[in-house]
Amino acid sequence: MARYIGPVCRLCRREDMKLFLKGERCYTDKCGYERRSYPPGQHGQARRRKRSDYGEQLREIQAPLKERYREEPDAAVVTLSAEGELGAGVSCSVSTGRAIAEAGLHPASGGDGSLLCSGDMLLEALAACAGVTLRAVATSLGIEVRGGTVRADGDLDFRGTLAVDREAPVGFRAIRLSFELDTGAEEEQLATLLKLTERYCVVLQTIAGTPELSAQIEAA
Repeated sequence: MARYIGPVCRLCRREDMKLFLKGERCYTDKCGYERRSYPPGQHGQARRRKRSDYGEQLREIQAPLKERYREEPDAAVVTLSAEGELGAGVSCSVSTGRAIAEAGLHPASGGDGSLLCSGDMLLEALAACAGVTLRAVATSLGIEVRGGTVRADGDLDFRGTLAVDREAPVGFRAIRLSFELDTGAEEEQLATLLKLTERYCVVLQTIAGTPELSAQIEAA
């Protein structure tokens, strides 16, 4: 799939929304979208894309939230939590709020395959988050996506987690995310859709970045 490598300010103007693709510059009077908030091209000022009803509803719902977060940055910081309960053998049941997932060892590390591998759960979280983000971005941009699939694949060297080789990494050495969509969108639109999905997917950005992490243990 092609990636858009042109001027990013054109994306904001083309999609008629501020995408904050230039960081701090987007908050100044030098912002290209603020100076020319109409679609690019010779006839840009004469044309506007009509959004779907749901797209308009989503924009209306998100507008006051965005405004509040600009004025009160602390209000945008939300702590998400997950709890697990140690089970029989090498297992841990995780309550997702909708169902209970019981995790255990992967067959490659001694499990029997009856329990979920936490590595699988990480990829499932990535696929789910990326899929939801893509849907939200497509709705916001007015790009029709009738259906499709999202797939997350990860390469995990079990020599690391089993302490077989000190040089082997503990964790995924590579993760690949791909989409197959039922859509009539043009190649440039797909490139924009992918770019923004990558940018705003919480799980993807968490994996790609280095969040501050701490751990503790105590006797109950």
